[in-house]
Amino acid sequence: MNTTRRFVLAAGLVALGGVASVLAAPSLPDQVVTHWNAAGEPDGTMAKLPALALMPLLSAFLVGLFAVIPRLDPLGENIGEFRPYYDWFVVVFAAFMLLVHLGTLAFNLGYDVDITQVVLAGVALLFYYVGVLLGHAERNWFVGVRTPWTLSSDEVWARTHRLAGRLFKLTALVSLVGLLVGDYAVYFLLVPALATAAVTVGYSYYLYERLERAGELSPNSGL
Repeated sequence: MNTTRRFVLAAGLVALGGVASVLAAPSLPDQVVTHWNAAGEPDGTMAKLPALALMPLLSAFLVGLFAVIPRLDPLGENIGEFRPYYDWFVVVFAAFMLLVHLGTLAFNLGYDVDITQVVLAGVALLFYYVGVLLGHAERNWFVGVRTPWTLSSDEVWARTHRLAGRLFKLTALVSLVGLLVGDYAVYFLLVPALATAAVTVGYSYYLYERLERAGELSPNSGL
């Protein structure tokens, strides 16, 4: 399967979201629940028409943006080195957006759906694939852990992303365990996700400084 077919698949998932909105519209109330608090309790509504259009339109915009990013990136040829992983991330992301949209519609149609569980499960799967993607990402301006230190050294980029890939996968697994603890499930996602972000940024700085002091940064490693 090539890039075109993978993006057609992502677009098909976006279209399914639009079809679901059309089919659900006649049975939905005028005000649709669109937001829940950390405990899974509804705390925000939106008028039916914008609520039905929001997720499909947002998904379409983001998939379109993902399609043009490799052309906008000055290091776009590096994205080409891991393009299948990048494309499949777009498909996984579109599937995640569809899952959230379908969960929202089902809840508003009166089905017994725990939207917090749906979203957390979807985010966990998305994070796991982010870990896969980061493990293969080459240096670029849009995808990955983009700090001044990773962008200035191929070695720092590669080693930071190997670590980030493992940590994102671990975060995904911890998040799935959190689904078993009810009201505290969201913290099993937020805490490891924030820790992963902090650790990877800090590690990129530490590694760059260590390699620089040791004289191990190659002269042509910068941009």
